[in-house]
Amino acid sequence: MWMLEMILATYSPVNLLLYHLQMIKLEVTEKFPHIQDYLAFKVPPGLDTKTLLKCQLAVAAHNSDGKCTNATGLQLPGVLDELFSYNGPLGALFFEESVLLYLWAPTAQAVRACIYRDPSGGDPLEIVQLEEVNGVWSTEGPKRWEGCYYVYEVLVYHPSTLRVEKCIANDPYARGLSSDGRRTFLVNFDSDRLKPEGWDDLANEKPKISSFSDISIYELHIRDFSANDHTVPPEFRGGYLAFTLQGSSGVLHLKKLSDAGITHVHLLPTFQFAGVDDEKVNWKCVDTKMLEQLPPDSDEQQALITEIQNDDGYNWGYNPVLWGVPKGSYASNPNGPCRIIEFRKMIQALNRIGLRVVLDVVYNHLQGSGPFDENSVLDKIVPGYYLRRNTDGFIEHSTCTNNTASEHVMVERLILDDLLHWAIHHKVDGFRFDLMGHIMKSTMVKAKDALHSLTKEMDGIDGSSIYIYGEGWDFGEVAKNGRGVNASQFNLGGTGIGSFNDRIRDAILGGSPFGHPLQQGFATGLLLQPNGHDQGTEAVAECMLAVAKDHIQVGMAANLRDFVITNYQGEEVKGSEVLTHDGTPVAYALCSTETVNYVSAHDNETLFDIVSLKTPKEISVDERCRINHLATGVIALSQGIPFFHSGDEILRSKSLDRDSYNSGDWFNRLDFTYNSNNWGVGLPPKEKNEKTWPLIKPRLADPSFKPQPGHILAAVDNFLNLLRIRYSSPLFRLRTANAIQERVHFHNTGPSGAPGVIVMSIQDGREGVSGLSQLDPTYSYIVVIINACPTKVSFACSALRARTLKLHPVQAMSTDELVKSSTYEASSGSLAVPPRTTVVFVEPREV
Repeated sequence: MWMLEMILATYSPVNLLLYHLQMIKLEVTEKFPHIQDYLAFKVPPGLDTKTLLKCQLAVAAHNSDGKCTNATGLQLPGVLDELFSYNGPLGALFFEESVLLYLWAPTAQAVRACIYRDPSGGDPLEIVQLEEVNGVWSTEGPKRWEGCYYVYEVLVYHPSTLRVEKCIANDPYARGLSSDGRRTFLVNFDSDRLKPEGWDDLANEKPKISSFSDISIYELHIRDFSANDHTVPPEFRGGYLAFTLQGSSGVLHLKKLSDAGITHVHLLPTFQFAGVDDEKVNWKCVDTKMLEQLPPDSDEQQALITEIQNDDGYNWGYNPVLWGVPKGSYASNPNGPCRIIEFRKMIQALNRIGLRVVLDVVYNHLQGSGPFDENSVLDKIVPGYYLRRNTDGFIEHSTCTNNTASEHVMVERLILDDLLHWAIHHKVDGFRFDLMGHIMKSTMVKAKDALHSLTKEMDGIDGSSIYIYGEGWDFGEVAKNGRGVNASQFNLGGTGIGSFNDRIRDAILGGSPFGHPLQQGFATGLLLQPNGHDQGTEAVAECMLAVAKDHIQVGMAANLRDFVITNYQGEEVKGSEVLTHDGTPVAYALCSTETVNYVSAHDNETLFDIVSLKTPKEISVDERCRINHLATGVIALSQGIPFFHSGDEILRSKSLDRDSYNSGDWFNRLDFTYNSNNWGVGLPPKEKNEKTWPLIKPRLADPSFKPQPGHILAAVDNFLNLLRIRYSSPLFRLRTANAIQERVHFHNTGPSGAPGVIVMSIQDGREGVSGLSQLDPTYSYIVVIINACPTKVSFACSALRARTLKLHPVQAMSTDELVKSSTYEASSGSLAVPPRTTVVFVEPREV
């Protein structure tokens, strides 16, 4: 007897009992906890359930006289999972003499494949009726189909229209597309014509990574990378092939980052997304020479940009249409195999300059739904299955739009298959999950296990080196495990899956992206250099700064739950006992690679912009640049995995835009020639920023806020030095929680600690001496001092007495004269550090 999931939104348990319907306890209420308070019922024996599922279904309540008193529709994912879960082939399979198509569509009444010669226009070469076996439709075609295009015509009842509709859709397992996803391209990935020279041997060329603790990540948008780079030919700008040009400004910059220590480039969405036409001839643009003549605080730039923002070549890409195909607008030709070949060339080129590649995957939502939306695919094939719905039957939109449901068996399978496709056929090295908390923990663990099971011998890739991480935010319908145990920060401990540490970001900068933009933090002047915003009394500000310091110290110890610090009150507490303002524990990780520390990302203002907002208006641009350096220094020298937004190292500005997802090339410009940081290019777009225009306008109008090329060059130098320091010692990249607890210590703690100063030491052992093992052949002891104060500070500590500490050689050779003025006095263990500076002292081993 099969069990139906019935979400009866119009009924309460009392109503249902009145009608004497038979109640049973079903496992479905455990699988779907949001309906656990509803009653479950058994379908009467003898019903042809599989046939019924192809029709419109309803449940009615009748009184004793047989009169219908209420009725409701059904949500079917539970029963579809029970009856039709499937692990056989899906998509297109290629054989020596034939091409086979498989489509999972158990509620469809009929399915036809329309085969076309061309990517658009014309009549079908053939229209083939697919045959169904237990919910899977299939057909066998001739080998000549390879290189053709197709769409499915699915006759299916759609709950959004309450009618049987003829839906025209791409294959959910599409691996190639025509321009703008009009048709699925029948592409055989075993074909040699898809492989750049040396492609099959790329797994052996990849940069070595001995431990995930050695990872550092640089987040980059494909179009940002080269759209403004005049060392790149116009036809390559903004696309995949720009990464293959060894002498371009952008590639030379990436080489510098790679040589200094960056291991991974995280690319914002590269799959087929909506919002950008694949055909470049259809794009609209604004004359940049005209924009350059406008005042830095003018609202004219944003008005001209937003007028065409949905018709230009720019979008971040968090609006998925099909997950398994490279985006066509980044290719020189969106039709045929070109986008696949050029995507592979990009991966290969980045690997060859020492950078592994992370793809930003967005499995939590889809851009389209319904039977007619041109961006709808999955909801046309099996309506009501792939998208998560509330108890009233409406699609959940907490992730922006059309939330997907990984708790459904075939949704999870599609995600896993897609990840394996990118890993095996495109040889990518990691995945960053957008809004990962909206995906079930079990799905994420299965994804990690499936990827790590890949081998060079069997799959052409070493899956054990693939790192996965994401946004573990816990909100919306999934909050507090509302749809099952989700992949939120606190649920992922022990999995080895990374999640972004927003605690260290907020403590460094102040407030949160959702709070007042002038709320200051550790690095931006809280207590020590107020900006005029009401932060509370001096005592309140002093407490806030002390709490922020605790949060940062926990984050610098990889945000480990069990790491013990002395808090600002002088108590020894675990990281999980240090709390945020709302009582949430700061620490959530059980191992260092579960924490991704960051201070800025593509979301929200850039690091330089947020510093320019939060610091007092009267300070100099030199001071703001030092604060930018200080913030990146905290991240670079912390345990855990450091993550940097592209442009942090060149003082990148978006003219104070807080959400530039659709703000065009103008507000998102990167300049790898180091001549400009893009500050003061007009008021940012009205839609997301108008409320803060009164704060933004005077800052943009003030020429003293704008960094000069010298500032940018100094920022690059500082950033590279921070990376060199991190990779100069394995002590900055400890691999176990136990090693971090034993070796990392914080001084200047408790109620007597000097405000605005963090002092961290990392201790190594000595060969032949019991206790700590020796990890570093060069240094036996490291001290990191972070001085966020606007003045020089001196700090004496008995633990630092009688050591042979010296300024780190990288800093001793740097162009930063201030950092070189730092001193250590052995007899008192005293350190003197200039204002707004991160200093590293090392104790060289005796030769």
